[in-house]
Amino acid sequence: MPRKKVSIIGAGNVGATATYYIAEKVIADIVMVDILEGMTRAKALDFMHAGPLRGYDLPIVGSGDFAQIRDSDVVVITAGLARRPGMDRMDLLKANTEIVRNASRNVAQYAPNATVIVVSNPLDVMCHVALRTTGFAIRRVVGMAGILDSTRFRYFVAEEVGCSLSAVHAMVLGGHGDQMVPMPRFTTVAGIPITELLDPAVITRLSDRTRKGGAEIVAHLKTGSAYYAPAAAAAEMVEAILTDRKQLAPCAAYLRGEYGIDDLFIGVPVILGRNGVEQILELELTDAERAELATSTAAVRKGVDELNTFFKVA
Repeated sequence: MPRKKVSIIGAGNVGATATYYIAEKVIADIVMVDILEGMTRAKALDFMHAGPLRGYDLPIVGSGDFAQIRDSDVVVITAGLARRPGMDRMDLLKANTEIVRNASRNVAQYAPNATVIVVSNPLDVMCHVALRTTGFAIRRVVGMAGILDSTRFRYFVAEEVGCSLSAVHAMVLGGHGDQMVPMPRFTTVAGIPITELLDPAVITRLSDRTRKGGAEIVAHLKTGSAYYAPAAAAAEMVEAILTDRKQLAPCAAYLRGEYGIDDLFIGVPVILGRNGVEQILELELTDAERAELATSTAAVRKGVDELNTFFKVA
């Protein structure tokens, strides 16, 4: 049986770190593709040098040739410009649409049976670019951000409670931006909802910090954005798909009526498996939660409307 294959398009901080995390899972051959071919080859070779010490021995190839992604089972698109201080996620739309469109054309040509994980920002809108450009079934294009936003929420809760990170499970819905919707009722510590453990004011503070988690890192870095946690989130999704783990996680999925939302990528709980998004789970939301999700949805739809107006993605 042929081995599984994962390709990472974009060998910057997120793409290269995701490559490293995936390599350590020892679940697939890996290809990195980037227009900066020398850098990409160098990183791949450096990763292979680390293999004897880190316990992975599957090949990692670096290239500037998209043909190298041929027959990939999963393709992760990380290529694009990083957000800079003061830059709204939607400011990235013009800069990154053509980058993701070009990547998606090559995925359709060389890896027509792949599941595509979109990491490039503005993430929810770039999912639409990838879906429309590849022409893939909607279940085979999925956005990474829900897992990233949830892991940030998990960390903030664990820090507040003073417990282990592994004891916390969190749920964040909506778009990957300032209007994301942390869900305290569905966020637990050892099975106990945080609404039973923390004061409402504390939960509000942690939810707000989650919404601003990426911006907090950007403010410290000045000239870049987060990459360790985004890469770990992408690697988690790759593993769930390649191993058919049927993992329940919040991801940006294309909705057709679920949660009252049509024709839009929005972060919701899904089952990830061999076929990509295998199921979308609809939670019973309160009126307040539904209103927050509607606000987040409106922000994403505005970005898609801008995409449709200015870029005419076919």
